[in-house]
Amino acid sequence: MRAAAEITRRRLARFEPRGSVSSWYATGFVVLVAAVLRFSGLAHPQGKLFDETYYAKDGWGLLTKGVEWNYRDNVPAYVVHPPLGKWLIALGEWAFGYYDVDGDQRLTGHLLDAAPEFGWRFSAALAGTVSVLLMVRIARRMFGSTVLGCAAGLLLALDGFHLVLSRVAMLDIFLLLFVLAAFGALLIDRDQRRRAWLDALAAGVAAPTGARWWRLFAAFLFGCAVATKWSALFFLPVFALLVLWWEAGARRSAGVSRPWQETLRQETGWLVLCGFVIVGVYLASWSGWLLTDDGYFRHWRADNGQTELPVIGALQNLIHYHQEAFGFHSTLQDKHPSQSWPWQWLLLGKPVTVHLAYPGAPWGQAPVSEIILLGTPLLWWSFLPALAAIAWLGVARRDWRPGAILLMVAAGWLPWFYYAADAHRVMFNFYTAPILPFLVLAVVYVLGAMIGPADPVDPDRRLVGSVAAGGYLVLVVLCFAYFHKLFVGDFLPYADWANRMWLGNRWNP
Repeated sequence: MRAAAEITRRRLARFEPRGSVSSWYATGFVVLVAAVLRFSGLAHPQGKLFDETYYAKDGWGLLTKGVEWNYRDNVPAYVVHPPLGKWLIALGEWAFGYYDVDGDQRLTGHLLDAAPEFGWRFSAALAGTVSVLLMVRIARRMFGSTVLGCAAGLLLALDGFHLVLSRVAMLDIFLLLFVLAAFGALLIDRDQRRRAWLDALAAGVAAPTGARWWRLFAAFLFGCAVATKWSALFFLPVFALLVLWWEAGARRSAGVSRPWQETLRQETGWLVLCGFVIVGVYLASWSGWLLTDDGYFRHWRADNGQTELPVIGALQNLIHYHQEAFGFHSTLQDKHPSQSWPWQWLLLGKPVTVHLAYPGAPWGQAPVSEIILLGTPLLWWSFLPALAAIAWLGVARRDWRPGAILLMVAAGWLPWFYYAADAHRVMFNFYTAPILPFLVLAVVYVLGAMIGPADPVDPDRRLVGSVAAGGYLVLVVLCFAYFHKLFVGDFLPYADWANRMWLGNRWNP
């Protein structure tokens, strides 16, 4: 038993390398690349792009009224997404400014001298940059390699889909950030719990004690994800399963008999506590609505002649609001030229056009400025083969990492196939945002398998694998550079623009 525990301890040390100074220098370089790409020219194009027309204005309403506000009619706005992502957009508007003309109202405000577009896009750019930082450190922890960690961060930084989401005031980059951060916190919880069990075994103690702080922090982050978009709930069963799976594995490594039974008995209470944390964070995100009288449906019961008790009445009104919002999401059938289906998303079959302009000449002759929510093609067309490869490698190697990656991808992708059964349901490719980091992790896992460990029998094998993996990264960089103007809205001659429509993804006016 102690021999098995020592083997587990060595594996844990391998796959949780300590943060050396050089690894942080490498991480800093990748994050700097991500930040430059996301913040450079952030205020271009001018005006509101795609759903910025809703979320930028909602953020300003939260900042000035405490709730989303319809300034044209001077009434509370009816919105169907929780407030947290819009609060984050509001922080950028508070710091760098906001400007809009809605009806007869001129809305302005700033602390620092900046273009208003920079204000409402700032938080998204920051979230995108931070998510690259998390990607590097999470991949490094999972794969035990600074090189693979930086490769994961670089692939995410150079993905056009991620870049566009980081440069527009929409909610999906925040959802991606919180889901990824929650997963990272669970990884740390996994490693700490395994070490705690091994230390308890070495000390002759029956079981480790202490609070599961990182697990509770993961619950806090997951609550933030749900408070950004309800679709984060798809990940809830997987997060619970990962906790139980990893806890049972730690007990098995420590020689505990009936590890699953003991895990369910000892960890269920912690999962329930995590549930309370998630609910608490979610309700806290609605504090502007709960603590003011101006929110939409805020006094729905009283307005309809029903008794409205303090606190309880507010919660009942909030439940009614959620019922109405859920009905909206369930019956969303307004057609849109950029709508797409789940089976198209990883193939880049129908990307969203966020911005399109061609001033000065008829269409087909004028230069074109377009921002298209398109993943870097070479990277995205690697996702499905990588998922198939890690499924096989996970079984062949009995490795937990492919299973965790596949579960996260399944949680954020497969539920949309159920909703796609309604042929009239409207969907968009940005629904894949929260699974993007895990798709990148799948690719990096395959790159790590290509490189492999040092082999004294065949020393050239690792060199060949490293060259192949490096060549792939170079091709992704070149592919990203070729499409970069379509990610930031720079003008292209019409012929050059058309040459980049590889799958005929043209939204012609």
